[in-house]
Amino acid sequence: MVFKQYGSCLGELVYLYNPDDTIIALSTPPGSGAIAVLRLSGSKAFEFINKVFRSASDKDFSSFKSHTLHFGNIYEGDELLDEVVISLFKNPNSFTGEDVVEISCHGSAYIQQRLFQLFIKQGARVANPGEYTMRAFMKGRMDLSQAEAVADLVASSSEASHRIALQQMRGGFSGEIKELREQLIHFASMIELELDFSEEDVQFANRAELKTLVTNLITHITHLSNSFALGNVIKNGIPVAIAGEPNAGKSTLLNVLLNEERAIVSDIPGTTRDTIEDEITLDGIRFRFIDTAGIRETTDKIESLGIGRTYEKINASSVVILLFDATLSDAAKLDAAIKAVKEKTGENTKVVVVANKSDLGNEAELRAKFSSVEDLIFISAKQKHNIEGLKSKLLQLANADLLNSGQTIVTNARHFEALNNANVALKNVYTGLEKNIPGDLLAVEIRRALYHLSEILGQVTTEDLLGSIFSRFCIGK
Repeated sequence: MVFKQYGSCLGELVYLYNPDDTIIALSTPPGSGAIAVLRLSGSKAFEFINKVFRSASDKDFSSFKSHTLHFGNIYEGDELLDEVVISLFKNPNSFTGEDVVEISCHGSAYIQQRLFQLFIKQGARVANPGEYTMRAFMKGRMDLSQAEAVADLVASSSEASHRIALQQMRGGFSGEIKELREQLIHFASMIELELDFSEEDVQFANRAELKTLVTNLITHITHLSNSFALGNVIKNGIPVAIAGEPNAGKSTLLNVLLNEERAIVSDIPGTTRDTIEDEITLDGIRFRFIDTAGIRETTDKIESLGIGRTYEKINASSVVILLFDATLSDAAKLDAAIKAVKEKTGENTKVVVVANKSDLGNEAELRAKFSSVEDLIFISAKQKHNIEGLKSKLLQLANADLLNSGQTIVTNARHFEALNNANVALKNVYTGLEKNIPGDLLAVEIRRALYHLSEILGQVTTEDLLGSIFSRFCIGK
């Protein structure tokens, strides 16, 4: 089977996946460290290690049991290369489903290179990106959605992204998709059977039951598709733009949220000329805060460029914190600012209106002044007053309750597209049932829905798709 990979300057690289190859790669980060782990996988992994490893216990290698550790030395001829610990995993009970040996050696770059050369001389080859996980997929150790979750788990940078990736790698999402397929396959088989007896004009599939099933499937898949909005931002971090007029306290708020002096704070209007970005994690969810240039009319060309970038960030953000000075603004001016910002936001962007500098006035009077604004949050960035209330609002908008509910959350754009395509086909089935169209036309749409659900699991794939997915993995995984 041929898979395609794309290099940055080498153009298209094509390599052969040969299950008879024994592969090797570094599974720990490259460079020097306390230890390094090299992983051999394939039919000759044990043969290769047996030729060079001498156990400290003098036991014969063939007597070693699976899932055991052994201390000893690796030699090249009579030359001692290193003291190592080897881990054995016999097929099919290994990550790849093949014989696997993991070699824990000292982390010297020189030692790593010598060990690589030693096994390559014996006939091993360097693994391609994601090839270990690809072999696990090809051996049926996991489906494609679980394989993709492996890469997400390695790349996870927050508790939320880690939790979602782990749940998907353990088969939570694919289990739901398999159940949906099984329900649909039963009726598909009945429809197909009707086609075999088309001349007799009989119906094996109860149309009322099929309509109920299709309705339930559409509801379930729609719920999964809708979760992608949350899953995508959790996976990549939720972008939050802090916008408002100059001297509203945007940079001060950024510094307070980050708990460090990240942005320059000044009483001079227009100090922030460009966007400043940084990240924090709140209750396991990663937020990417963006301090923007103050929005106002200006003839300063540099400041105008900064304001242009402000509107770009507002449009690209999932959440916009519209910050204003509660002591200087009024309700009419605030309503105009809210309207102007909402005109620049994306369809799904949420706007949080925040009144700053509440410590400089009577908060009760300020609340009465802006009583027409719903869900207004009063803070003092300088005094760090009600910052926790703002954080709680952000977590609420991030739908943290859904995350903590244990429900499946879709994070992969490929899965999202496949779910939407399956839903289109199912809606066509429902429309066909309403119009009492022939079974052969229903069968076409049912097959289409099954195809798209099967795409998620990797039960139908193309070489380009697999090459694209696994080439994004790191070499040792």
